Amino acid sequence: MFLGTLAVSARQDPQPKANPNGWSLPANADEEKNPFSVDEKAVAAGKALYEKTCKKCHGPGGKGDGPDADPDSMQDMDLTNPKRAARNADGIVFYKIWNGRKKPKMPAFKEDLTKDQVWTIVSFVQTLRKSS
Repeated sequence: MFLGTLAVSARQDPQPKANPNGWSLPANADEEKNPFSVDEKAVAAGKALYEKTCKKCHGPGGKGDGPDADPDSMQDMDLTNPKRAARNADGIVFYKIWNGRKKPKMPAFKEDLTKDQVWTIVSFVQTLRKSS
């Protein structure tokens, strides 16, 4: 009975695992869907939050060319790259914003923003992406 309870508990609250690139992502992050993905109001709200929290590093168009961008990591910071976009589903982008990483530096926003606010940023960021 204990093992059954443990299995249910683990399934309900997936623990983030660090991957080789320093991101802390739950195993099912790529399966999580953005609840606001097609909502124009969410995209507008996400753009406003992006301007306040992301633009200084990622730049106005998401190319990684903001004034606080790490010049050695600009390629990693480019949100418009179609190859990278294909590997970064909504849930992965959410957890990258939520948890951040140490190197190259990406601040975690889980203390500063709500989950809904992060999802709106994801909605906006996805509009910056070029299709491959």
